[in-house]
Amino acid sequence: MKALVAACVLLAAPLLQGQQVWQPSAGHTQVPLWPGVIPNARPFTGPETLKTEDKDLVGGNPWIYINNVSKPTVTVYSPTGKNTGAAVVVFPGGGYQILAIDLEGTEVCDWLTSRGITCVLLKYRVPGEGKYPRSGSYPSSPEALQDAQRAIGLVRFHAPEWHIDPHKIGVLGFSAGGHLVAATSVHFDKRLYADVDAADEESCRPDFAVALYPGHLFVKKGTLELNRDIATRVSSQTPPTFLLQNENDDVDSIWDALSYEAALIKAHVPVEFHSYAEGGHAFGLRRTKYPATAWPLLVETWLRTIGMLPN
Repeated sequence: MKALVAACVLLAAPLLQGQQVWQPSAGHTQVPLWPGVIPNARPFTGPETLKTEDKDLVGGNPWIYINNVSKPTVTVYSPTGKNTGAAVVVFPGGGYQILAIDLEGTEVCDWLTSRGITCVLLKYRVPGEGKYPRSGSYPSSPEALQDAQRAIGLVRFHAPEWHIDPHKIGVLGFSAGGHLVAATSVHFDKRLYADVDAADEESCRPDFAVALYPGHLFVKKGTLELNRDIATRVSSQTPPTFLLQNENDDVDSIWDALSYEAALIKAHVPVEFHSYAEGGHAFGLRRTKYPATAWPLLVETWLRTIGMLPN
C-alpha cells in the first residue's frame, strides 16, 4: 500500500466521506485524555471526521482513518482471556496528519487482548506540521508527544484499577506512530507540559517499545545519522526495543530503522531488528504474501524473551 500515501497526507483524494466522530466498538469506552485545558491547543482546519479509504486497499480490504483530531482520547481494551498483566499503548500511524484507526489501531488491540495483554488505544492530536525536523533539537509539533507522555502516565496511574502490572507497560506504533514510540522512549525524564493531576506524577517511561516501519528518524539516506531530537537523548535508560522495516518501503526508509538501531546499540540498549527485502509500507496487522506481515508472532516471542509475557 504505497500511500497511506506518503504517510497519508492526500486528504483531498476521493474517499467515502463520513462526518461522524470515531467511536470504539460496543463494550469499550472512549474517555478524554486531558481533564481540562489541553496543552498547546491550537486551531484546526475543521471538525474531526471519519473517512474510509476504499481504493488503496490493504489485505484486500478498505481501512478507516480520522483527521483533524483536536481532542485526544484513550480507549481501554481489556484481555479476552487470561490477563498477563502486560499493557501496550498503541499509536496508529498517518504521517502526523491522520490516524489509521482500524488498520493500525483497533485491529492491533484485538490481537493484543487475545494474547492476554491490555491495549490502550491513543487517539492523539493530528495534524501537526506533518513531519518532524530531521536535524532539529526539539520537536516542532509537540502535541502528539505530550499526548503520548500523558497516556503512559495515565495507564500507570490506573494500573491497579485496570489490572495492569505497572512495570510491564509498553508502547507500539506504526510509521509516524513508530516515531512517537522512539520519542516516548527518550523523552521520559521531563514532560513537555505542566503536571495537571496525580497521573502526571507517575513515570511516563515505557518498559518496552515496538516500532513498526517507523518514520521521521534518519537525517540522510545512506548514513546512520539519527534525527538530533532522538539521537541526543538515547541512553542506557531507553527501553528494550523491537524494530521492523522493509527495504523497499518508499514512504519510511529503511534508514529510519537502521539509524535508530545503531544509536540503541551504541547506548547498550537491547534491540531486536527484523529487516525484509519486500513488503512495502502500512500493512498493519493484515497478512499478505510478504513475510514481514508475520510480525505479531515475532513480537510475542520477543516479549517472552524480555520477561514481559510468561513463557
